[in-house]
Amino acid sequence: VPIEIDADGKEINPYIPQFISKAPWYIDQSGEASLRHQRLREDRDKKEADLKDVWYKRGVRAGPAATKYRKGACENCGAITHKTKDCMERPRKVGAKWTGQDIQADDLIQDVPMTWDSKRDRWNGYDAAEHAKVIEQYQRVEELRKQALAAEKGDDLDDDDDDDDDTTKEDRDEEGARVGSRSVRLREDVAKYLKKLDAPDTRYNPKSRQLIGAEGIISADDDFVRQTGDEAKQFEEMKQFAWEVAEKGQANVHLQANPTEGAILKRKLDLESAEKNEKAKKQLLDKYGGQEYLKDLPQELKVLPDDDYKEYTPEGKLVKGKASTTPKSQYPEDIHPGNHSTVWGSWWHDFQWGYACCHSTMKQSYCTGRDGIEAA
Repeated sequence: VPIEIDADGKEINPYIPQFISKAPWYIDQSGEASLRHQRLREDRDKKEADLKDVWYKRGVRAGPAATKYRKGACENCGAITHKTKDCMERPRKVGAKWTGQDIQADDLIQDVPMTWDSKRDRWNGYDAAEHAKVIEQYQRVEELRKQALAAEKGDDLDDDDDDDDDTTKEDRDEEGARVGSRSVRLREDVAKYLKKLDAPDTRYNPKSRQLIGAEGIISADDDFVRQTGDEAKQFEEMKQFAWEVAEKGQANVHLQANPTEGAILKRKLDLESAEKNEKAKKQLLDKYGGQEYLKDLPQELKVLPDDDYKEYTPEGKLVKGKASTTPKSQYPEDIHPGNHSTVWGSWWHDFQWGYACCHSTMKQSYCTGRDGIEAA
């Protein structure tokens, strides 16, 4: 196959993708193969301006309006270029066909030539001046807001003040209470390139984005040591407690200004909650009884846990719990619920599974032993 030649007589590389070699519709509508749109041309701006002008004229009417209603015109507004069902005017109580008043001018019908690409271009016919009006409106609203704020404070608004300074501006809720600050960096956060750079074997791997030192990979977990331990957990609980009591309106606790007050209030509310629960429990026991059932249950009535709790030392030595054994299968084995002595499914009769110890076909039943077998 011979190499394709463009409109300028130059060879086109057959390996160039089509989205590069094909000119956009608003630059060249001839359809000829060419790479001229990839080069700097003086007539490009002129062509783009010409194509921009070829668009529907918005808000333009075709001459003055008629003085009386014409047969076949729109019954609502009186324009002859569209029917009543296509009218974009506000529906009148009595249309122009019967009143003969306020007849609108005819619409300007244009035939805009468009190609396959121009019909499907989402930005075709876009006018940047329309967006400039929106920006101008927002600027006017912002100016009015500043004036109202200055009038409320009772002083002149300083033009040199920068309200968009993210490092000093505070977020406030509807009641004016401070919520937090923007772009506040914790002093504990240290950049990775400032850590352990004195080590001779420290290097940075740009492919995996890891800083590798003498002690291994310096991971992101180094920054979150402050989030571990009992004190960090207590601080998070106190912070959550302060938010909850503030939302309920019980108290105004400030952890930074007076942490002792918050700790005393939390301890007081915890004691009240515990006493309330204990009182409710005592009332239920006095009313319905059952104190004897709250003691240690028999072994056969206890719910067996799915897995055993284990604790290991950093060296891997088991210090608490039973050592794990190799499971026989993925299903639980040798589990005797209740006081059964056999497993569920050890007996089969009349297309039903059951227990071999009592011939019971109910899985959650209580074992009846030999009496159950005779009854079955």
